[in-house]
Amino acid sequence: MRFLLALPFCALLLSACKPSEEAKEPAPIRPVLVTIAKRTDTVMFGPFAGTVEPRYQSQLGFQIGGRVAARDVTVGDVVKKGQRLATLDPVVTRFALTRAEADVADAKAQAENAAATEARQRRLMEGGNVTQAQMDSSTAGRDTSQARLAQAMASLQRARDQMGYTELHADFDGVVTQRLAEVGQVLSAGQAVVTVARPEVREAVVDIPEDLVGTMPREGRFTISLQSAPEITAMAKVREIAPFADQGTRTRRIKLTLIDPPTAFRLGATITVGLKRSTEPRFVLPPTALLEADGRASVWIVPEAAKDAPAHVERRDVTVGERDAERVSLSGGVNDGERVVVAGVHSLGDGQTVRVGEPIP
Repeated sequence: MRFLLALPFCALLLSACKPSEEAKEPAPIRPVLVTIAKRTDTVMFGPFAGTVEPRYQSQLGFQIGGRVAARDVTVGDVVKKGQRLATLDPVVTRFALTRAEADVADAKAQAENAAATEARQRRLMEGGNVTQAQMDSSTAGRDTSQARLAQAMASLQRARDQMGYTELHADFDGVVTQRLAEVGQVLSAGQAVVTVARPEVREAVVDIPEDLVGTMPREGRFTISLQSAPEITAMAKVREIAPFADQGTRTRRIKLTLIDPPTAFRLGATITVGLKRSTEPRFVLPPTALLEADGRASVWIVPEAAKDAPAHVERRDVTVGERDAERVSLSGGVNDGERVVVAGVHSLGDGQTVRVGEPIP
C-alpha cells in the first residue's frame, strides 16, 4: 500500500528532471556551387554547333523514268563536268529508237512514191491526159507523205534524245554529297539520284533557338572554329536567316558566308559558331544564379570568412541587363571577385551557413 502511494511522487520527481523544452537542432549546412564574379566589357553570342555546307548544290536525276542499271559514283567522289554518274536500263528506249527508225524508213519510201506519182501526173496533165482534179489529188498525196516523213523524223530525234537520257552526267565539277537511288530501283522522271555540290564556295550553317534570333547581331563578324581542331578558325558574316522556325525544334536556320576559310573547313565538318561584341562593363552569370521573388531580382553572395570560420550567404539585390537562355548580365549589385551561388538559390535563407566547393568557371 505504501508502495502504491509513492508512485505519484516518483513520477513528479522524474518530470522535474526533464528540461523545460527540447534543444533545437542546428540548421543543416548546405553545400553550394559558386562562381567568381568577373567584370567584362564583351558579350558572347553563342556558342552554337553547326556544320560546313556547300552554298551551291544540285540534286540530279534522269529526265525519263526507268530502272537503274548502274550507279558509277558514291558519296565523297570528286566528279568532273560531263562525267557519267548513273545509267538506266536502255531496253525500252532502244526498242523505241528502233521503231522510230523503221517509221522514218517507211515514211521516206511513201514520200518518194508520192513525189514520183505527182511528177508523173504532172507530165500527163501537160499532154491533156488527166484532169485537174486528178492532179490536185496527186499533189495533196505528195504533201501528206512529206508531212508524215517530217513527223517520223521528229519522233526519231525524240527517241534518240530519250536514248541519251538513259545516262546521267554531271553538270559541273563538284563532289557527290548524297546518294538517293540504288541499282535496281525504278525511278520516275525527275526523281533525284545523287546530290552534287560545288566545294569551292562553302558556308557555315547553324540552327539557333527562335527566341535568340532577335538578339543576334546582323552585321557582326562571327568566329567559326572546328570542333575537332578549335585552334583552326575562320570569320563569317550572316548571309541568310530562315523566315520561319522549324516546327519540331523551334529553331531557325542561319547561313553564314565563310571569309577565306582554311582548307581544313571541309564539307560536313562540325563547327562552333560564336560572336563577341563590345558592351558596357558588366557581370555575366548563369541564369541559375538569379533569384526573382517578391518583385526583386537578387543573387546569393558568399562573403569571405575568417580562417576556420563557417561560410554563410547573404542576399544582394542586382540590376539585370540583357538575358537569354544561356546567361544573364548584371550592371550593378555585384563586385569583382565576389563568390556568387549558381545552383539551389531557391533553397537558401539569408545568413544560412553553407559549405563552399571549388568555384566553377
